[in-house]
Amino acid sequence: MAEFICRLGTPAGEVVTRTVEAVGSNEARTRLEAEGFRVFSVGVPKTGGIASFTRGGKGGTQPRVKPGDFLLFNQQLAAIIRAGIPILQAVAMLRRRAASSRLRFVLADVEDKIRGGMALSAAFSAQGPIFPRIYTASILAGERSGALDDVLSRYVSYMRRGVEIRRKIRGALAYPIFLLAASMGMVLFLTVYVVPKMSTLFEGFGSELPAVTQVVIGLSNFVSANFYWLAPALIGAGIAFFLWSKTAGGRLAIDRFLLRLPIAGQLARQLAIAQVTRSLATLLAGGITLVESWEIASESLTNRELRARSAATLPMIQEGRSFTESLESAGWIPPLALDMIGVGERSGSLREMLEEVAEFYDRESEVKLEQLTTVIEPAILLVMGGIVVTILLAIYLPIIRSISNIGIRR
Repeated sequence: MAEFICRLGTPAGEVVTRTVEAVGSNEARTRLEAEGFRVFSVGVPKTGGIASFTRGGKGGTQPRVKPGDFLLFNQQLAAIIRAGIPILQAVAMLRRRAASSRLRFVLADVEDKIRGGMALSAAFSAQGPIFPRIYTASILAGERSGALDDVLSRYVSYMRRGVEIRRKIRGALAYPIFLLAASMGMVLFLTVYVVPKMSTLFEGFGSELPAVTQVVIGLSNFVSANFYWLAPALIGAGIAFFLWSKTAGGRLAIDRFLLRLPIAGQLARQLAIAQVTRSLATLLAGGITLVESWEIASESLTNRELRARSAATLPMIQEGRSFTESLESAGWIPPLALDMIGVGERSGSLREMLEEVAEFYDRESEVKLEQLTTVIEPAILLVMGGIVVTILLAIYLPIIRSISNIGIRR
């Protein structure tokens, strides 16, 4: 038998959510109607509690919602629910006020499902991967405990920290990316336009040209002569790489490569530790069991290599082994984090210790991010500056040499 989450109307006029075991949805509906309930909806079958309930969806056919818009929506939703406004009215109010057309589109479908008797968690879960599983699982836990506003407030804090981290990463990498693009543009301009113009001045030098000048002119002539097929080839290669990076194998290979980089790999691990421990603490605070919380939290990891290693520990936790021991088998969590989690597990304050771990590695990742940008910027300047200096030397060295020869003849 499977378990179904059903939205029901009682004979007294109340709307309740009830879990029913049945072979199929029709049997569940027939049995509930025979008991005098009015059945509004029969949810997707569950096979593993909250974790499996939040796995359903439409396959991502709807547009995604920006993190900033989603954060603002949840801040307002938590405040409105805390004020005692009904769920349906709160969603309708926020849908009308939403500045994002994508969010309005999604909330319109959520509102229709709630109006049809579906629970808020089920309505969000039905949207597919637009909303993360940790969000729908937290809402479901809040509905069961009757503390939906508190659960939403904790999720808002969790999401606000994630948005801050992403903004810091984008801000830290913006200047190096701009510097790299500007340097490559300068090199391309010198190679395609300046060097061919100057090479006409060196036609009479013959073999007297310096070796660096001959190499630069040869490369410049090759690029200029084949530019019309080199540019489409490079664009095609970029598109092919982009499409490959979207495949499961491509994403996994890129994530593995990132973990092998000296500083970026350490940064990726620290961000992953902060992400998974904060997700786990948020789910545990909502009253979700450790097994279900870890299953959902491990899927929130963006690095697929670390996600696969973390998911492999789930059977060990289900078997009743120590949570700290199970995490150690993943092979990527540092000893310090394992020691802190072990202390929390033994003392019965696992959630609080997970939050401490997340805060600690958030600070460590910020330091590592500063180190990464400190290394990247000089490296870009050194490499691209060396290329520009080489091109300029190739241009001016024959001129300087010819002027020196004229002076010697006089």
